[in-house]
Amino acid sequence: MYESLTAFLPRLKGAEYGRLVTDDKNDGSPEHPIRLPFIVYGEAAAGLMKAIYQFVEDHPELGLHSYQAVLEAAGLEWGFRSMEEADVSRLDGRTVMALLLGALRADRFSDGVLLEFFENGCMEKWLARLLEIDEGK
Repeated sequence: MYESLTAFLPRLKGAEYGRLVTDDKNDGSPEHPIRLPFIVYGEAAAGLMKAIYQFVEDHPELGLHSYQAVLEAAGLEWGFRSMEEADVSRLDGRTVMALLLGALRADRFSDGVLLEFFENGCMEKWLARLLEIDEGK
């Protein structure tokens, strides 16, 4: 069921997930306003992000638009530490998907959060759990 997402596991190994871009060219004048820092995601990370949104759209029966409620039902908070420290070995696919979507949504409120989930290994850990579920483990 999760093949479209777990296919990214090998692509993420050793990939550049993204980088912070800061404006060092503009001086802040009206003609040259300074752009706020932003993240540019690498090809594998950007592809996975798109695939997660597509999966959510393709599977409305999972109710993932209410990802916070899914996390709460599993005893998890929609917060960085709670999501990072979650023991995914016992979570079902719906809850793991809620972690993935929650990470994407968190980045909308705080640039760099998603990049940190990539860099600390959470995204790969969550995808690996989905692979286990697909394999019946």
